[in-house]
Amino acid sequence: MIQASNNRGLMMSWAFDEGSGATTVESVSQLKDDIQYVFNQAEFTEPRDPQWRQGVIGSGLLFDGYSTYISHPVKKGESNDQLESGAALSIGVWVAPRSYEWGSEGKLAAIVNHHNKDRNEGYLLGMYRHGSWSFQVGLEGGDWKEVWSPDGNELPKNEWSYVNAVFDGNQGEMKLYLNGREIASTALPRGSRIAQATDTELLIGKNNHSSLLVERFSLHMFSGILDELNIYSRVLSLEEVVGSYHDVLDAYGGALPQLSYDEIKLDRTPLLADRHRPQYHVSPPAHWMNEPHAPIYFAGQYHLFYQHNPLGPFFHQIHWGHWVSKDLVHWRDLPVALAPEKDQLAPDGIWSGSAAYDADGLPVLFFTAGNDKASPNQSVALARSTYSLDKEPDLVHWVKHPEPLIVQKDGMGAFGDFRDPYVWKEDNQWFALVGSGMEGEGGAALAFVSQDMLNWTYKGPFFEADIQKYPYLGPIWELPVFLPLGSNQQGENKHLLLVSPVGQGADVEVFYWIGQFDKQNVSFIPDQEEPQLIDVGDFHFTGPSGMVDPKTGRKIVFTIAQGDRTPDLEYKSGWAHNGGLPLSVYLRDDGRLGIEPIQELQSLRGTKLLSLSAKPLAEANDLLQDVRGDMLEIRLEIEPGTAKQFGIKIRRTPEGEEETLLFYDKNECMLAVDRTKSTLHPGEQCSGVQGGKLDLLDENLKLHIYLDRSMVEAYANGLKSLTTRVYPSRKDALGLEIWGDGELLVKSMDIWEMKSIW
Repeated sequence: MIQASNNRGLMMSWAFDEGSGATTVESVSQLKDDIQYVFNQAEFTEPRDPQWRQGVIGSGLLFDGYSTYISHPVKKGESNDQLESGAALSIGVWVAPRSYEWGSEGKLAAIVNHHNKDRNEGYLLGMYRHGSWSFQVGLEGGDWKEVWSPDGNELPKNEWSYVNAVFDGNQGEMKLYLNGREIASTALPRGSRIAQATDTELLIGKNNHSSLLVERFSLHMFSGILDELNIYSRVLSLEEVVGSYHDVLDAYGGALPQLSYDEIKLDRTPLLADRHRPQYHVSPPAHWMNEPHAPIYFAGQYHLFYQHNPLGPFFHQIHWGHWVSKDLVHWRDLPVALAPEKDQLAPDGIWSGSAAYDADGLPVLFFTAGNDKASPNQSVALARSTYSLDKEPDLVHWVKHPEPLIVQKDGMGAFGDFRDPYVWKEDNQWFALVGSGMEGEGGAALAFVSQDMLNWTYKGPFFEADIQKYPYLGPIWELPVFLPLGSNQQGENKHLLLVSPVGQGADVEVFYWIGQFDKQNVSFIPDQEEPQLIDVGDFHFTGPSGMVDPKTGRKIVFTIAQGDRTPDLEYKSGWAHNGGLPLSVYLRDDGRLGIEPIQELQSLRGTKLLSLSAKPLAEANDLLQDVRGDMLEIRLEIEPGTAKQFGIKIRRTPEGEEETLLFYDKNECMLAVDRTKSTLHPGEQCSGVQGGKLDLLDENLKLHIYLDRSMVEAYANGLKSLTTRVYPSRKDALGLEIWGDGELLVKSMDIWEMKSIW
């Protein structure tokens, strides 16, 4: 315990030295305070203690950014009675932030507080945007006073800092100290007193008046490690602050202890036992993700980035998460690649984009820079890898170009909607597509060209569809992707354009066209006007990105598989969404788009559970009775016979109380999923029948299915996929059953257990 001399005036103190368990002792009162943590009682995974880490002295407590906090009872006549005079207050604490909050409504992410700002009572020590921090108090008489860290004294992420805040009412001043240095002060009227906050709790890690997001998530919560929190009813002197700081330095030989990435990173371990979280699909270690994007291959490794909120499983304060892989299957978590910073480029969000190579062949990232003080608040920006300096193959470090590359102007698409750059190089020239729309018309991909990757020229709309004819394409397009498909049977060079419509009336799916690239006019000419769908599973296959694999020449598409859950269930689960399986797309001999999961997924196969051929329905189901699992690969061919509807039931309980049916309707030429019996859980919302057109032209139905806990991906005849989510309530919903409304023949069926990639 690091304390001022003789502990004089010490009101409350938490050493956080327990190192395990869900309580921590306040040493003055000897009260055991409960540590609130989402997995103290877990519905979908194994209950776990809050996360403890190495502190500056002994252990420290890791706060997850959305569910971890401590409430300490403060009553008159107990440990706070020394503060009743309100003349002096000092706080000392060691902090190692992991993430910064956006600062909604101007509120602080509290380190410790006991305040009511509406009544100008109590005190608050906390962090704000980009690492700035503040100490704030309410004074008797009704004033609210604040002292802020000056520029250059932000609390760095993933590093220890010693923070002190001092209120001296008699002398009339408030001070901040950082690592033993006074960095800020503000004057008060001499004789000031802190007004007591009598109707609220003392909270550590959570603001007394947190704002609620989607009626479930409390904002303004601390993310990172806290250690050695001490609160005094007197004024600490500079000498005492310096002494406490140097006590720790001396214990480490004169330098602060370094935090490794592994010590403070988001930990996926608590989620490995979650019975709904996929284990061989790529996912963040925890919390929220949107679309994966910017795939690139460099120095023997694939890199994939993703929209990420490191603060919790909700959409907020978007960063770029980062994975790396040698085979597109087994991924490693890396530190956040890009984060909002205190600059004029992207202080409010690092939104979607793509990756490309510069003139020297080094990776660069193109991203949507969020700046709410600009109009529009979206521009195209760039970040460079530091590989040329440090030869570090994981590409952990990126440096942003200080100015936006492309700023939207009037007449350049739908003003205010300008995002998700997709960049590639061809014939010593860079091309960029940006998602937008045309004013008063519909969605569009806008085209730009550059000779040096920094200076860009607008060439007009690359492609826009007829929104009157296809209103479901919406007023705005996001996430344009453009991939070469090679030559068709007639020798014509074909390309694939993918877009994701949003806005009023939009069907939020991934639509595509096959056509030709008019390089001279920088435009796209589709072979047919009507857009097509790759996936018919209703919004679980969205957020496309793509790459040409330099190793194989394959064209690979990545997507997000959204979760289809309520905010309450995402809170309880601690995660939201994951990536879909990487998908190889190609031009078939018949001119249609072919799709198939990448072959590397076969490396995940474990025990082969079943192999059969040429079995009638009843016999096939007899052989299936003992096959169970929620992490499976299934290859199935059905010859329909007299059946008009046929398919397979998955995630089935023994008596069929819960089950999900993947089926083909021969009369309607439709691939569909029936989720009306998928779950009995009252909170889950997956239900109904979803599907879309698939013309098999009298072929047998050939399904390639991947089950990964709540994930279901079915690929049919190399032409369409159906991606959906299911959350059975019963743990025995593991069975399979072939189904048909008539006689049919199971031509072949192979089933493998699948291994986790983590």
